[in-house]
Amino acid sequence: MSLPLAVTIGDPAGIGGEITLAAWLKRPLQGRAFYMIGDADHMAAVADAIGSTCRIVKIDAPCDAADVFCEALPVLHRPLMVKQTAGRPEPENAEAVIQSISLAVHHVQTGQAAGLVTNPINKKALYDGAGFVFPGHTEFLGDLAGVRRTVMMLASPVLRVVPVTVHVSLRMACEQLSQQAIVETACILDADLKRFFGLEAPVIAVSGLNPHAGEGGTMGHEEQEIIQPAIECLKRKGIRVKGPLPADTMFHDAARAQYDAALCMYHDQALIPLKALDFARGVNVTLGLPFIRTSPDHGTAYDIAGTGKADPDSLIEALRLASRMAEAVA
Repeated sequence: MSLPLAVTIGDPAGIGGEITLAAWLKRPLQGRAFYMIGDADHMAAVADAIGSTCRIVKIDAPCDAADVFCEALPVLHRPLMVKQTAGRPEPENAEAVIQSISLAVHHVQTGQAAGLVTNPINKKALYDGAGFVFPGHTEFLGDLAGVRRTVMMLASPVLRVVPVTVHVSLRMACEQLSQQAIVETACILDADLKRFFGLEAPVIAVSGLNPHAGEGGTMGHEEQEIIQPAIECLKRKGIRVKGPLPADTMFHDAARAQYDAALCMYHDQALIPLKALDFARGVNVTLGLPFIRTSPDHGTAYDIAGTGKADPDSLIEALRLASRMAEAVA
């Protein structure tokens, strides 16, 4: 029997609960059972508030999920500290959010779950309520796994993108960009495209940093001094890379047909095309971990939390992708 996927509660003030309910209602699309780690009573209250027909059942262990999944959403009950109102984060519940993630990691590391799918968190709420010290999910998961470097990939059916620098200012991204960072990121990307996506010899398109990829040094020297040497190093390692390419011509249909993933130099250079092309189906994937982690590519959406208007498509895609990745390594 296939192992289930562990789904974290995310910020209980956000839309994580209701998109999980909606994903369960569309469960034939997912591919395998999943269970949530969170407050079952809170999830029942969310279902009542938005008029969801999803039934909630408390389970004692991940192995119980498959037995009830066809009839109800399995929830491994971990209570919140205080009652949660939609759209209003409670600092007292921050620790429960963090514990949900930690327990999900424990389940995948001990072979009780095939992978974890994380609902959106609000980092400021975790900073204020629990002294959370990480820039985001990706860095926290890397710490839990004891991994020195993790890589954030955004994936949809039409595009995969990876930024070399992530949650830093544009000025700091330029300062942090290095040959070593590009090579390390590309090596992790190449390895996990092979491991989790079944690509025997993936092709990675590498963007430039400057307009027109520096245009021969007239618009910047990073391409000549940092990016091109990194590309040559990667080629010597047997990794199929091409570039540096002008970022403004990398993402049209014909260009995307020439590669399996795009390696970009900073956050928005990677995420803007992905979200413009396929916003609803974008999935956040953490590469470089010893386990599978995906997440919907959106935030907590406090403004619509509790209304039942949240679109579950990105979470559904995250569940589907995690299931396919699990099949690839089974």
